[in-house]
Amino acid sequence: MNGKTESFFFEKGRPSERLDRFLAELLPEMTRSQLKRLIDENHVLVDGVSTKAGEKLRGGETVIVSFPEAVPSGLHPEAIPLSILYEDADLIVIDKPAGMVVHPAPGHQGGTLVNALLHHCGDLSGIGGELRPGIVHRLDKDTSGVLVATKNEAALNGLARQFKEHTVQRRYLALIQGLPGDDEGVMDRAIGRHPTERKRMALVTRAGRRAVTRWKVLRRFREDRLALVELRLETGRTHQIRVHLAGNGFPVAGDPVYGHKGWLKQVADGHLRQLLFALHRQALHAENLGFIHPGNGRYLEFSSAPPEDMMAVLHYLWDKYQLEPSWLARLFGPVPNGKGTIDTCS
Repeated sequence: MNGKTESFFFEKGRPSERLDRFLAELLPEMTRSQLKRLIDENHVLVDGVSTKAGEKLRGGETVIVSFPEAVPSGLHPEAIPLSILYEDADLIVIDKPAGMVVHPAPGHQGGTLVNALLHHCGDLSGIGGELRPGIVHRLDKDTSGVLVATKNEAALNGLARQFKEHTVQRRYLALIQGLPGDDEGVMDRAIGRHPTERKRMALVTRAGRRAVTRWKVLRRFREDRLALVELRLETGRTHQIRVHLAGNGFPVAGDPVYGHKGWLKQVADGHLRQLLFALHRQALHAENLGFIHPGNGRYLEFSSAPPEDMMAVLHYLWDKYQLEPSWLARLFGPVPNGKGTIDTCS
């Protein structure tokens, strides 16, 4: 709706109503804060006069809403290759590689997913008055996997509502240090900023926000004290999976922030140690994402296999423990055999 004008009539005889509530009924794709911003910036006129969000409509008024053109965000488009799983006029689903920052920030002004999307998406209509993609959720720099971004404010609001209501399906896969005694469970512990190390998160009780992660052991590799686990998020706190797992004594393998220091020295298998060292990051992958399309109401679901470095570790463990290759293939599809080639498992 950027650059357009909409006109609405508040009929005579109906009960009086606040201006912002009247517009919220007619423009459900917009949030209250977005409507308030339009009103405060004099883009809403009642009988030709600008007013306040709490203005009472009493009947017979004409309300005209102008949607200003989005302005450039100031961020630079960059021709960075993207692995696109799905795209339409409202949103785009990406298989994010490990090592890519999602949004520009101090120390990462370029080379981000947002820079790449600004170059790729020629049909952005604006988020918050700026020509930029809408980032509904993020993945840590060194976490790979499925991520959705929006191209307009209506889609952003629709998806943000689903994330807030915890109706989005999110499944992660992690290789963890240690062997959980149970096969599955729920981690329900608040997460907040670390009291002394501001770049880290921690399990806290006072200033933390509730965080819920469901987990299930898929395979245990007992000799190497490693396990492959599936994790499903009910909330989306910063570093949630990594903090929950580390706080329960099972950090993600290779996690440089929350993992056990010097843990690789304890891995007796020399080849496995080399494969784990080659990760240079946490072995965490956002494998599946499912949500209701905010525009057409269809349920969409997307999956991706972990990148080759993580798959090389898993394939080696599968061979070492003589596990059924068909199970790994059903979960991930064709897998690398550790030599850079692809095995198609039946």
